[in-house]
Amino acid sequence: MAMFFYRLLMSVALTLLRVRFMVRARLGFPGSPTLQDRLFAPDPRPGGDPLIWLHGASNGELASARTVMETLLARAPALGLLVTTNTESARRMVLDWNLPRTTVRIAPFDDRRLVAAFLARLRPAALVMVENELWPNRLLLCAQSGIPVFILAARMSERSARVWSRLPGLARKLTAAVRYLSAQDTASETRFRALGLPADRVGPPTNLKSANLKSAATRAAAPPPGWAHPREKTLLAASTHEGEETVVLDAFAAARDAVPGLRLILAPRHPRRRDAIEAEITRHGLAFATRSRGQQPGADLPVYLADTLGEMDLWYHAAGLCFVGGSLTDRGGHTPFEPAAHDAVILHGPHVANSAPAYAALARAGASIVVTDAASLATAIGSLADPARQTALGTAARAALLPLRDPTGIAAFYHALAAATGLDTGKI
Repeated sequence: MAMFFYRLLMSVALTLLRVRFMVRARLGFPGSPTLQDRLFAPDPRPGGDPLIWLHGASNGELASARTVMETLLARAPALGLLVTTNTESARRMVLDWNLPRTTVRIAPFDDRRLVAAFLARLRPAALVMVENELWPNRLLLCAQSGIPVFILAARMSERSARVWSRLPGLARKLTAAVRYLSAQDTASETRFRALGLPADRVGPPTNLKSANLKSAATRAAAPPPGWAHPREKTLLAASTHEGEETVVLDAFAAARDAVPGLRLILAPRHPRRRDAIEAEITRHGLAFATRSRGQQPGADLPVYLADTLGEMDLWYHAAGLCFVGGSLTDRGGHTPFEPAAHDAVILHGPHVANSAPAYAALARAGASIVVTDAASLATAIGSLADPARQTALGTAARAALLPLRDPTGIAAFYHALAAATGLDTGKI
């Protein structure tokens, strides 16, 4: 019954989307790439070579899976990737990586007829979903079409598990459609099993973000263009959310008295907020340049607004200090693995539920600094003026997180993917 109502709801929503598409076309509005992708399947890949469909909800999920994409493409030269996401910013981010043999699109709307046409046109060898995307029509139609479904670094929060537990019949159908699941942590694995996932379809835990300890630093061999400031006097505010930029700018303005020559790279989570952030920087009386406007970070400019996608490794490489966004506001905190990969000092707020095991490891080792407001952040920045202390904390952070990097999980995924698709295990 739950599936019937879900399909009815999706059918009605799809009709409304199509009406919107036709009205826009009739009125002469520019075509929407996002709407186009949601409603129409891409052209089949020429040559009939195998295709893997990889889906991640947004920037974070796909950024964590970048190493997986690069590995698959490197080990299987004939393989193509179709990468889908739910957001335009994530689509642009992956496009900016310029991966070979890779098509990047907004994911198809989860209507039964639309997904069926999508699968029939592309005939993917497998669907790989990253973290926590459970779309009923997508999963069930893949299983019915003989397309194995993999969920990599699966995450199931307690709240999501409660919601799915109210739909036990649908939950059992969806978990039965999964060929292989590797959870981020034991709590997520337990919740998936409670919803009906068979034990023989569970692989070793996989933390994709931890792979960045090895690979992220290799992607940025030089500072960003035009950047000439000392790393030990550069603070990166990474993936900040609304409400956090004000705190960071307050702290930065106060800390400049204690740390002469201090510079700030402000890299918001959502570049579309550029104008509002520029107004906030201006309100603080700070001179700045903006990356998306083609402006270079001048020698006398204290702030650089890095409002682009796919370039975070550049900013991590340039900064000795890193405030991790999403942690002062209740967003669960973004990953600490990227700054740790670059041996940066990690500063973060109290909201870190999204990567709780990693932050717990940092806390046990005294390898990160918790801040709660502008005053505590300014104090922390001032206390880190000593390059030797920065080096010690950066080294400690990497050491604390290394035990969380378990290569057996990702290796088991590659093996299972090769076995399920008939691709050569040695190539994947």
